[in-house]
Amino acid sequence: MLEYLNIKNLVVVEELNIDFNLGMTVITGETGAGKSILVQALSIVSGGRSDASLVRNGAAKAEITASFNIHSNLKLKSYLESQDLDSDSECILRRIIVSDGKSRSYVNGRKVPLSVLSNIGSYLIDMHGQNEHQLLLRTNHHRILLDDFSGSQVLCDEVNKAYVNYHDVKSKLETLSAESALLSSQKELLMHQLDELNQAEINVEELNNIEDEYKASVNSSELVEKISKILNLLNDDRGVNNILIESESELEQSKELDSRLNGIRELISSAQVQVQESVYDLNDYLSKISNQEDNLTHLSERITLLHGLGRKHNCQITELVDVQKTLEEKVNELSSSNEALDKLYQQQEAFEKEYFVRSKILTQERKKASKILSKEVTLLMQNLGMPGSEIIFEVGPPVAEVKLNGVDEVVIQVKTNAGQDFKPLNKVASGGELSRISLALSVSGTNTVLIPCVVFDEVDVGISGSVAEIVGQMLKKLSKKYQIICVTHLAQVAAQGEDHMKVEKTQKDGLTFTSVTSLSRKERADEVARILGGIKISNKTRIAAEEMIDTGS
Repeated sequence: MLEYLNIKNLVVVEELNIDFNLGMTVITGETGAGKSILVQALSIVSGGRSDASLVRNGAAKAEITASFNIHSNLKLKSYLESQDLDSDSECILRRIIVSDGKSRSYVNGRKVPLSVLSNIGSYLIDMHGQNEHQLLLRTNHHRILLDDFSGSQVLCDEVNKAYVNYHDVKSKLETLSAESALLSSQKELLMHQLDELNQAEINVEELNNIEDEYKASVNSSELVEKISKILNLLNDDRGVNNILIESESELEQSKELDSRLNGIRELISSAQVQVQESVYDLNDYLSKISNQEDNLTHLSERITLLHGLGRKHNCQITELVDVQKTLEEKVNELSSSNEALDKLYQQQEAFEKEYFVRSKILTQERKKASKILSKEVTLLMQNLGMPGSEIIFEVGPPVAEVKLNGVDEVVIQVKTNAGQDFKPLNKVASGGELSRISLALSVSGTNTVLIPCVVFDEVDVGISGSVAEIVGQMLKKLSKKYQIICVTHLAQVAAQGEDHMKVEKTQKDGLTFTSVTSLSRKERADEVARILGGIKISNKTRIAAEEMIDTGS
């Protein structure tokens, strides 16, 4: 509920501080006193349109702050939490309009985009005025009204869950199908390339060594000559190996004379062992390289093949094994993607079936509820000074597509006078009629979950007498469930309020000021009497006013 409203430098308002209570608050005042400014301030602070002309003359900016108790508003709490704006059970909206027309929006002390302020405002306050019927004029809201009345919003949520699942799978299908189509077009090339590599029977060890083997084969004669020479230097009668053996023998004898020579003997012994191993390895290498020349033709053909494959795949020959693995993965992916496509098609079909089954049930619930709600609202409209009027919640023919909120459109059709044809609500209803239709809808839907604070701006335009009394009684009834703020010019409506505020305009030093006063019991009687009888209030008028207030209470 709205608890507090502060207005600074808005049009003719210098500063106002207003406290609100639960129940029904009525606001009255002379024509032009500024009653509409309060409604306008609530609209602006909840995300409505603003411009520079709203800033009071001589002021740099206008500022509006509204504080709401949101203890039981769970949907709003969830939204605030999602925006990191939660603040226990209080929600404070603030809007600043600068004299250049720009505006800034704040929620719980944090600056937010106007769109966020507007979203939050839609959870807190519902404006029903001469020119404030955004919700009622939105076709989507017609569906919400009917679903709330019928209690089928939960079913609608289930339909929407099936919708989300269906489109999620559909999106995956489209992506995977595009990828599969691309892979399929490449399939023949992929298989050919993989077959070439498989036939080549490549392996990592060969790819790493073949270059060295080929180079050695080409130069095998020279290598044989050089290795033979090295072996002679190491292993002939006066070669290194024999010299080391002889030296170790001499040191073995000498260490008996001086033990300090034993360390040197061990070094020479180790060197001799390593030279001997080198001789063995060189002999082994020599035997292999001597036969390498006979393998040159095969190596030449093999390395030519591998380099050709490397050029084809734009890689070094040592990377051909990785290329082969990549091709195998792509081919396997092509096979598995077909299986995944089949599975997704099955899921899509299941979600589509679920969607239409639930949508059919939802349509039946809507059609059943539309007859009841249409009849109730029609009766209330006629009691509200609209004789011959009629309203129909038209549940349109279902469409064969998966869309949000079910397969049918819900549109309010209305005729405001007998003998007219039914037409869409926004095509025929005037501002005053829209206010009364909105009031009828609010009162009729005992299951309807409205926004906690509902503002009616002169819903009684164009009515009087007993109809005005009915309007007051309806608002009073509605205030048992919601906080009602009603701007009125009828005594019959004003007398029904639990709180009564009077708006007055004064002039001082050539400037205009608007003030708002919360009226006492006696002041209420005087104000209701003024509305009944004009400027001069007689005893009879005051008595009549007191009687109306007593009856309303």
